[in-house]
Amino acid sequence: MAEDQGAPGVTRRSAGAALGTVAAATAAGTVAGTALGAGTADASAPDSTPERRFRANPQAKSARRPNFLVILGDDLGWADLGCYGSPHIRTPNLDRLARQGVRFTDAYSAAAVCSPTRFGLYTGRYPGRLRGGLEEPIARPDKLHGIPPGHPTLASLLKDSGYATAMFGKWHCGFLPWYSPVKSGWDTFFGNLSGAVDYYSKVTSTGVDLYEGEVPVEDLGYYTDTIAARAADFVRERRDHDDPWLLNLNFTTPHWPWEAPGDREVSAQITARVKAGDSRALWHEDGGSLDTYRAMVESLDAAVGRVLRALRETGQERDTFVLFSSDNGGERFSHQWPLSGQKASLNEGGIRVPNILRWPVRVRPRQVSRVPVITQDWTATILEVAGTKPAAGHPLDGHSLAPYLLRGTREPQHDLFWRTKSSRALRRGRWKYLRGPVEGGGATTERLYDLTIDPREQANLALRDPEVLKRLKARWEEIDKELLPYAS
Repeated sequence: MAEDQGAPGVTRRSAGAALGTVAAATAAGTVAGTALGAGTADASAPDSTPERRFRANPQAKSARRPNFLVILGDDLGWADLGCYGSPHIRTPNLDRLARQGVRFTDAYSAAAVCSPTRFGLYTGRYPGRLRGGLEEPIARPDKLHGIPPGHPTLASLLKDSGYATAMFGKWHCGFLPWYSPVKSGWDTFFGNLSGAVDYYSKVTSTGVDLYEGEVPVEDLGYYTDTIAARAADFVRERRDHDDPWLLNLNFTTPHWPWEAPGDREVSAQITARVKAGDSRALWHEDGGSLDTYRAMVESLDAAVGRVLRALRETGQERDTFVLFSSDNGGERFSHQWPLSGQKASLNEGGIRVPNILRWPVRVRPRQVSRVPVITQDWTATILEVAGTKPAAGHPLDGHSLAPYLLRGTREPQHDLFWRTKSSRALRRGRWKYLRGPVEGGGATTERLYDLTIDPREQANLALRDPEVLKRLKARWEEIDKELLPYAS
C-alpha cells in the first residue's frame, strides 16, 4: 500500500530525529534548515534537502478550474506525521505530499472536537452560527442538531457552479431523517453519520452506521481501506469526465476504538459489548497502545497514498488542489510535542493540526508557511480558486488565502477565534488569548502567550502585557456577540 518509502541513504530513525527538531523550530516561528526540502523545485530530492519559506509563483497559470481533494484525519495530532516530527510513525505518502507542496506550521481546526470543525469547513463560518455547531460534538439524532439542508455549503456552492461532488467517510453533521451529505450538496455519499464506528463491524451505539446515500448498507472490511478504495474508484471514474470535481475524504482514523488493520478479535469484543448495551465500549478506555496507534496512522498514510496514486495514474495530479488536515488535535496516544493540551481543549494541542497543500500547476514544492490559518479559511480559498461566490445571505467568516498563495500578496492578517462551553481563545499574529481551566484541572484563568517563543504555552504574559490581553479579550467578546449562545 505504501507509495513512497523514503529516500535511500536516509534512515527513518535519523530522519525522524531531525524532523523532531524541525517541528519544534517551526512551531517557534523559524523556518527549518534541515529535513524536508528547500532551494530546489525537485519534489523527489532527498529528505535532507531543507524546506524554503513559502513564496508564491504568480507567473504560474492553470487552463482549467481545478479539482479539489480535501482529506481529513480524525483526532490526528499535530506531530503524528513524519514531516511534523513524529519519532516513530512512518508516513511516507503524506511526507511526500508535503515535499510536493506547502506544509503549514501554524494551522488550526475550527474547533477542538469533531462536529463543529466540520460545520466550519462545510459552511465557511463560525460553528456557533448554527444550533448544531454548539454541540461538542453531536452525540445522537436530534432535529435541532445538524447543517440545515437549505444552508449553503462548500459542496452545494461548487455543485451549482458545475462541480461533481462526493463524500466518502465520516459526516458527523446531523442524523437522518433530518440531515445528511446528500441533503447538503454532495451528489455521492458512502460513509458513517456518527462520530465513531467500529472499524470492521461499523457498529455504533445506535446500530450499524454505514450508508450508501441515505440507504443503510453493510461492509465488514477495515474502514480506512474501504473508503480509500471508494475514493480511488471515484478519481478513476472522473478521468473520463470534463467537469471538475470536489471530493471530501473523511477518515475516522486514528479516532478510537483502537483497532489496527487485522485486529478483528478486538473488533469482535467491542462489537459484542456495544450490542450488550455498553454505551462506552467504542471509547475503548481499556485498550490501545502506542504500537496500535502507530499502525492506525500508518494505515491512514497508506490509504491516502492509494488515492494519490489514482490521481497520478489518471493524469489528474497537476490540476488537483489537494488539502490534508485533521478535524482537531490528538488524544491519548498522539504525539504533540512541543504543544500542550489535547483534543477538546483550546490549548495548542487541541486545535493546532497538520495542514498540507499541494497543487502542482500553481504552487511550488518544498515550501513551509508560518502563516496562522484556520479551517474556514480553506473554505473561502477553495471557493475563490474555483471562481465561485459565497451565498449573499451567508457571508463567510474565513479569509481566502488565494491572494497570498497564488498572487504573492502580503501574508494575511486576521484574528482566529475559538470557543467551547468552558473556554475561549483568540490568536492575533504572535499573541494568543486563552481563558479556561488550567491544564490538569484548577480554576479558570485568563492567560496571554507569545506563540513564536512559547508554543507550549507555559509563560503567562497577562500581567506583563495587560494592554495586549485587553485588546484580544475585547475582540473575542465582539465576535462572540454575533454567535448563538450556549444553553444555560
